[in-house]
Amino acid sequence: MPTPPPPSRPARQRPLNEVAFLTVAEVASVMRVSKMTVYRLVHSGHLPAIRVGRAFRVPEQAVHEYLRESYLGAEVGGERPSDGE
Repeated sequence: MPTPPPPSRPARQRPLNEVAFLTVAEVASVMRVSKMTVYRLVHSGHLPAIRVGRAFRVPEQAVHEYLRESYLGAEVGGERPSDGE
């Protein structure tokens, strides 16, 4: 009897051994915000994280996606000021 194929994963999901995790302090440094802001993003569900003991670890790719979406959202949601004004 043949074995069933493994369940499919979404295209952007990678195996855990290939995922790079960042600490809250590292995320804050990359985003240039306070650690409290990162904790708020994690607790609100805007930034995915896993809990390791009492600490959080955030997938590096999730940080880049959040920043990209936030940047694109700001660009689309409002007009960019022109240099002449």
